[in-house]
Amino acid sequence: MTGHTTTLADLLADTAAAAPESTVVIDGGPAPRRVTRAELVARVLTLREDLRAHGVGEGDCVGVWLPNWSESLVAQFAAAALGAHVIGINTRYGVADVAHVLDRARPRVVLIAHDFLGLDLRARLREAVAEADVPAPGIAVVTGPGRPPADQAAAATYNVGAGAWVPSPPSGAADPQALRGTRDALAVAFTTSGSTGMPKLAAHLGSGVASHARNVAAAGGWDAESVSLVVLPLSGVFGYVPALAAIAAGGAALLEPTFDDDLVVAHMGEFGVTHLACADDVAGRLMESHRAHGGDLSACRRLLIGDFYGKSIQVAEWAEKETGTPTMGIFGSSELFSLLSFWLEHDPAPARWRAGGRPVSPDIEVRAVDPVTGGPPPAGEPGELQFRGYAVVDGYLGDTDGAIRARSFTADGWFRSGDLGTVHPDGAFDYAGRMGDSFRLRGFLVEPAEIEIRLAEHPDVARSKVVGVTVDGDTRAVAFVEAVPGTTPDPAALRAWCAQALATFKVPDSVHVVEQMPTTVGTNGSKIKAAALRELAARLYSSTEVPT
Repeated sequence: MTGHTTTLADLLADTAAAAPESTVVIDGGPAPRRVTRAELVARVLTLREDLRAHGVGEGDCVGVWLPNWSESLVAQFAAAALGAHVIGINTRYGVADVAHVLDRARPRVVLIAHDFLGLDLRARLREAVAEADVPAPGIAVVTGPGRPPADQAAAATYNVGAGAWVPSPPSGAADPQALRGTRDALAVAFTTSGSTGMPKLAAHLGSGVASHARNVAAAGGWDAESVSLVVLPLSGVFGYVPALAAIAAGGAALLEPTFDDDLVVAHMGEFGVTHLACADDVAGRLMESHRAHGGDLSACRRLLIGDFYGKSIQVAEWAEKETGTPTMGIFGSSELFSLLSFWLEHDPAPARWRAGGRPVSPDIEVRAVDPVTGGPPPAGEPGELQFRGYAVVDGYLGDTDGAIRARSFTADGWFRSGDLGTVHPDGAFDYAGRMGDSFRLRGFLVEPAEIEIRLAEHPDVARSKVVGVTVDGDTRAVAFVEAVPGTTPDPAALRAWCAQALATFKVPDSVHVVEQMPTTVGTNGSKIKAAALRELAARLYSSTEVPT
């Protein structure tokens, strides 16, 4: 579906007017509760007036420091109905992370979770405001689904200089048409990695969010009976987009505030989850729980999986062979939206389990460019993937001098993704890896993902990561693997396994079995720390030991 210019508030008004009593959100956790579209609209309109009363207007920012509660979506739609935008703040963020968001986004109000999992967000907030040295935001204290609101005394303890308050309860039924009338504006921003290591805050227009939600729903088969399982945080783009796609299609989003593997699998059966879009670490945990304890996954129609953890092939095989769920690889980012593309069922496996795919709309353009010359890449080699269209970031919060935007776009208006890949004649594309991860072996540009995929196909390998290390002026490919429980992979046999399918120069110079990969946890899931493995590889090659 293309051509929509409606705002994010209009999207909610459309779906609520069509089926006001249908379920739009299921608050998960130990005591699940359903939220109808009519109830959501009433809560949105009430919070909109609360925000307006506390000084939020067009162009302002609202911080949402909440777990996966329906209140997070209420805040998104309420801000959008004012022409304001939200910035999600992960509940795992430390003081420095929060201070950076406050400095860049300058939120007028921050909604904060009260007494969630024993986290002292109040102390973190105070330290972050002091460190950021920015105007203090007003604080809205939120207790979460099914819990009584905080009393005024408790709320007052969150005051960091601009007051603290408790959101008002909705007073009754509300007309979804009251959401309309706001012009298009920035609606949401997501944190993303920056070149300095501190996150950029990539912002998108409400019309872009609404268009993408509809396009993802159409391409991925969401409808009024669909339920998206949302385990990754709504503050990140990989939690946010699947939730909005379900809402746009007339379906529902099942929001899990914490990740209890067995409980989530039980909820998938209880609420008839049809779509799961997530990283492979999340899907891997669900796989292990399902194998250990069973569960009804018969309603599941799609598993859209991101290979953050090196387990996507293993998980895809489980999903398709043991649960009958078609599985497709995806592509996306904070600056391009998640689920910008994914493969379809008619694409052959295992190729469709890999990252890349078919853009969800013809309004999304992609090209591959030689990073050095700016022209077409040499035959047989990938280029930098560059994008144009509604899905591309519309601005960066705090980018007052435009320097971030200038670095992010080409002179002719294409977004530089920093990702390598190849584009097919039909517009589909294969993702090969980050530009900084690739290396040259014997003069050939090699994407480590190709070697990792081959290693992951071995029955003794749970996941793999390949890095390049320079030894005596030459680059060597060094592989690290985790063993499938109960197996003992032989490094020499794994090199021989690679040699059966890969060009000779792509066979790893050495393979090392590690007990556990070094990982980092971000808003969109866990990722293997390639830099830590490069350091380990360098130490191995500089030691007196002969690498395996």
